[in-house]
Amino acid sequence: MTAIRGLGYLIVQSQDLPRWRELTVDCLAMQETTGPVDDGLYLRMDERFARLVVLPGAVDRVVAVGWEVRDQFGLAEVAAAVEAAGVPFKELSQEECDERRVEAAIRFDDPAGTPVEVFFGPVLDHAPVLTGHGQSFVTGDQGMGHVVLPTTAAEETVAFYTEVLGFLPRGAIRMGTALPPRRVRFMGVNPRHHSLAVCPAPHGEAPGLVHLMMEVDSLDAVGRALDKVNRAGFSLSSTLGRHTNDKMVSFYVRAPGGWDLEYGCEGMLVDEAFYTAEEITADSYWGHDWSGSEPLAAFLPPA
Repeated sequence: MTAIRGLGYLIVQSQDLPRWRELTVDCLAMQETTGPVDDGLYLRMDERFARLVVLPGAVDRVVAVGWEVRDQFGLAEVAAAVEAAGVPFKELSQEECDERRVEAAIRFDDPAGTPVEVFFGPVLDHAPVLTGHGQSFVTGDQGMGHVVLPTTAAEETVAFYTEVLGFLPRGAIRMGTALPPRRVRFMGVNPRHHSLAVCPAPHGEAPGLVHLMMEVDSLDAVGRALDKVNRAGFSLSSTLGRHTNDKMVSFYVRAPGGWDLEYGCEGMLVDEAFYTAEEITADSYWGHDWSGSEPLAAFLPPA
């Protein structure tokens, strides 16, 4: 099993922070807090000071995908594996760690060019989490949620996460009938069905993300969020539905920058003693109608 325990945080950059605030705070009911960048948007889900950080910038892009390890020994284990694979990495400075509210971290790029950070020792905020729908986010030993990353080097990217970082294969879905087959591959590091998925994409330009999934503790919270998203005029990428692989009941909403936020509940837990990787042949049992969705930025022709 990998030293990585879960998705710890996601830092992105956006040209439209007011619209991000409306989506995440007003509609999805995350708690806004403060951080080191005065104009930044810092969003709480649990006792971590911020799981999602949106910084102002001229380009919409991923700044860092943060993966958590248990302690300094786990961080050293990941650093040694990355170094042995010939991937350059750097230790974050004390100032950079303080900005992320962690004790120590390293940074490197995966084969897709995604900026990856691995850290330990998150600083906790023990004040109550005040969510807009009275909901709790499902985090803890399952981490923040999951991310789906685009890549122009699918096999290399999957090999890096599984063979170097130790993520466990959690199945796939085949895309079309082309040969050789192209698959979206799902990978896990804890009981959540997948904390990461890797998806073949036509280019490696910004924003560098397909979607971020957040899970809440009730279907009612999902429904309230869906109502607010519709009233606020956000583009619904997918209607409510239940996935076949992780059993999540969720909807997808388009975030500023051309990628999605998935908001769901009832995700399955994987028992590694019995689980075997499977290939699903349909995305969902019901719902998840994508017919009205605008193209994701990751799948548009290269600029």
